[in-house]
Amino acid sequence: MDGFLTLVSGPSRGGKSRWAEHLAARSGRQVVYLATGPTLPDDPDWQHRLALHRNRRPSSWQCREVGRHLAEALLTLGPDQLGLVDSLGTWVAAGLDWDPDSWEEACAGLLEAIRHCAAPLVLVCEEVGWGVVPATAIGGLFRDRQGHLQQQLMALCTAAWLVLHGRAVDLLALSQPVPELLEP
Repeated sequence: MDGFLTLVSGPSRGGKSRWAEHLAARSGRQVVYLATGPTLPDDPDWQHRLALHRNRRPSSWQCREVGRHLAEALLTLGPDQLGLVDSLGTWVAAGLDWDPDSWEEACAGLLEAIRHCAAPLVLVCEEVGWGVVPATAIGGLFRDRQGHLQQQLMALCTAAWLVLHGRAVDLLALSQPVPELLEP
C-alpha cells in the first residue's frame, strides 16, 4: 500500500469530523475533502450541517462531492495530497438499495482503491449498533453493512481513533484484535 489509512469513528456529534480535520491539517499535505453525502438542497437541516462543515475547513482545502463514487475518487489522489473522507456512513447509506452481490462488489472496489491510493487517507465513520436493535429492516441492513465494512477497513489501518464526547482515544494503542475463531 502506497499511502496509509487512519479511521476516525464515533457516535453522532461526538467530534469525529473535527478530529479528522485536525489530523488532516497537521499532515502538511494538500488536503482533498471527499464528501460522500447527498447535497439535499431542499433540506434546511442538512444544509445547516453542511455549512458547519464547510465553515470549519480552511479555504486552501479542495472539496470534491463524490457521493457513491468514492472508490474512483480515491484513485485520483496524488502522493502529495491527503484524502479526508467524510463519511463512510453516507456512502453506505447511498448503497442500501443495492442487492447483496452489488454491495459486495462495491465494498471490494472500495477496499482495492484504498490499497492502491497514492495518498494517505483519513476516513470518518459512524459507530452504529451501540443501542437497541433497529426497528426497521433498512436500519438493520445499514448497521450490519457498516459494521462489517469497518472491520474490513480496520485490517488496513495504520491508525484508528474512537472519538467520544469530544475526546479522541487511540484504538490501536489501547486494544487487541478480536480473533476470528476461538483457539483450543
